[in-house]
Amino acid sequence: MFLAYYLHSLLDTVLSYYKIIETREVGWITIDRQSGQFKREQQPLWKKFKLLLLFNPLTEWIDRTHWMRLWTRDKSVAAGGRERQPRSHREIKGFIDFYQIDMSDFSPSDPEEYPTFEDFFVRKHASHARPIYQPEDRTKAIVVTDARVAVFPSVTRAKELWIKGSQFTIGKLIEDEKKADTWNDGAVASFRLSPQDYHRYHSPVAGKVKWYKRIPGSYLQVDPVALHSSVNILTENARCCVCIDSSEFGQVLFVAIGATDVGTVEFHEPMRQPGHDVEKGEEIGLFQFGGSAIVVVFENGRIGFDEDLLVPSNKEINIDVRVGQSLGKATRPRARK
Repeated sequence: MFLAYYLHSLLDTVLSYYKIIETREVGWITIDRQSGQFKREQQPLWKKFKLLLLFNPLTEWIDRTHWMRLWTRDKSVAAGGRERQPRSHREIKGFIDFYQIDMSDFSPSDPEEYPTFEDFFVRKHASHARPIYQPEDRTKAIVVTDARVAVFPSVTRAKELWIKGSQFTIGKLIEDEKKADTWNDGAVASFRLSPQDYHRYHSPVAGKVKWYKRIPGSYLQVDPVALHSSVNILTENARCCVCIDSSEFGQVLFVAIGATDVGTVEFHEPMRQPGHDVEKGEEIGLFQFGGSAIVVVFENGRIGFDEDLLVPSNKEINIDVRVGQSLGKATRPRARK
């Protein structure tokens, strides 16, 4: 009887792993915010292997000249170029099937209406798909894109649990130590996008653009394997930064960071103009092809993140979120001028 039970358990385990591999659910465990259920990200097996190969102590020790990372950057730029070609259209249907993308959430919903894969990659949501949480209440910040998020009450806590790059600071992130004083040990929301995600991003708060900055760089992976390594991913990758001055939240730093296969990190023209009035949920810009990341930093003590985001983050678990959902509440709103 014991042997039969053991063999049955072993078979169940083997079959469950076979199903995981078959469906490519080999990525990190996350929590679906809408259902509360644990799940694994879908990820190609070859990508998983490459991540483990590129980001480990031995590779980091051997690759002192960063040759492998430079090769990855050149490969990423070339891949982005291919996705602009008309023949890339044939990749769209297989991509939708593999990642089980619900096209009713997007406009247009018909894959045949996208001339190239790049056009499909930067697809827009349908008007009904992502309502903004309490749009008239400026004291409520929102999720900036469809992604996996981890939130931390301070930069110190974020570095302890999530962003392990040996030289990560807000000053290095924006390449300006003086401006970075504004966010001294501020609260951090770290969003990580996968290739199948919606790749436009939106303002978490209402306010005015204070300054904008574009920083050139590499296109390294932003998978947790990479972020947990000593490689300074977030301060080496190409990125765009904007500071939004909000009466409710103070100065809010929004940094869009390119990663593998991203050809462009693009902010729309109004978001590059100091003085522009920003609405909560307004589209800031987009990524063109590939994985990518967004870091939003609030002044210390100016936001209380939602509890259902904070608890898993403290256990190093990402939460699957959708743009427009609640992110947190202002703790010290000031009177608007």
